[in-house]
Amino acid sequence: MSCDFSLEHYRELLHAALGGGYRWAGFDEAPSAGDLILRHDVDLSLDGALAVAEVEAEEGAWSTWFLMTRSVFYNLASPEGEHAIARLRSLGHRVAHHAVWPHVDLDSRFDPVVAWHNPDPEYMREPIDGAVNVMEAPFFDPDHYRSDSNQHWRHGCPHEELARGAFEWLQLLTHPEIWAFEGATMRESMESMLDADRAARLEHLRNDRIDLS
Repeated sequence: MSCDFSLEHYRELLHAALGGGYRWAGFDEAPSAGDLILRHDVDLSLDGALAVAEVEAEEGAWSTWFLMTRSVFYNLASPEGEHAIARLRSLGHRVAHHAVWPHVDLDSRFDPVVAWHNPDPEYMREPIDGAVNVMEAPFFDPDHYRSDSNQHWRHGCPHEELARGAFEWLQLLTHPEIWAFEGATMRESMESMLDADRAARLEHLRNDRIDLS
């Protein structure tokens, strides 16, 4: 098994979790033994999010997707944003808020669950009125948390530990653009994402009756 960042290996991670006896869980109740909380912070690409979400649905998994209202990369109020939310919900996933400090823009689009974008330590684990902060107890504990930030597993790819049920429970944070776009490094993955974005924007221009001749 190759521990690369690809949709194929993400599917293998899901298989490992099932083999290890884990069940999918969210942030609606305190984690218990055997829970695997799949969390996705959508920093850059709705298309990347949907690609990973489709893989999960194919494998019978569900997860919580954290979407931004103040992103410079995508617009939830656009037709693409509305489609992404609707599609995530239709696949059985949950949609929560990826907030930019100090703004919490919870509305009817989101479950009352918040993950801060690029948080600083002084507020990362502070309680949020009317919402769950995913980085506060009981949902966060260093021994029960893994993240792929910047295309790097700080403690190594967790698929082997998942397969043998080594975690009592786990919050697993992944960023979909890392998995949905090809690249052996973060730079390469981002270049792939930008190439795909350029093609998509050209199509938007055509649909907006821009003459590209």
